[in-house]
Amino acid sequence: MNLWVKRLAGLLVALAVFAIDQGIKSWVVHGLGVSRIGDQLYVLPFFNFTFTQNFGVSLGLFTAGSPEGRWALVAMTGAIAAFVFVWLLRERKLAEIAALGMVLGGALGNIRDRFAVGYVIDYADLHFGGWRPFLIFNLADAAITIGVLIILARSLFSREKPDAAAQPAPENLN
Repeated sequence: MNLWVKRLAGLLVALAVFAIDQGIKSWVVHGLGVSRIGDQLYVLPFFNFTFTQNFGVSLGLFTAGSPEGRWALVAMTGAIAAFVFVWLLRERKLAEIAALGMVLGGALGNIRDRFAVGYVIDYADLHFGGWRPFLIFNLADAAITIGVLIILARSLFSREKPDAAAQPAPENLN
């Protein structure tokens, strides 16, 4: 597959993640009316839509308690998204390009929230009884996490085998 086609595929993955993330957030907040702190819609015994405002980054770290903090987070996450974009353009393998597209699309979705409303809209509340294995999250967070896990797994488990023809023949020790 042509490298430019792979890059275009990665950018289309990013666009799809961004669009789906923003669409779901709009549907939850406006269509379902889950738009204030504490609002919940029970969907399944192990899943609710629960509205939360995330003023920080992953796991609520680096909470922005001021307008300056908000814009610092926008700048920081924007710089990270720019780094991921450049990485995507430099990568050659489709699986890594697609995973980077997931990370980029998710990052852009959360940046757009922070830019537009001052916080990231989280809504997905996965739980098993009283046990919640995750904080409340959104599709962008899930895409970022899955994309990073794919990149890590591929870097750990799919190392390229050296080309036998390119390696010099072992020397005769006799």
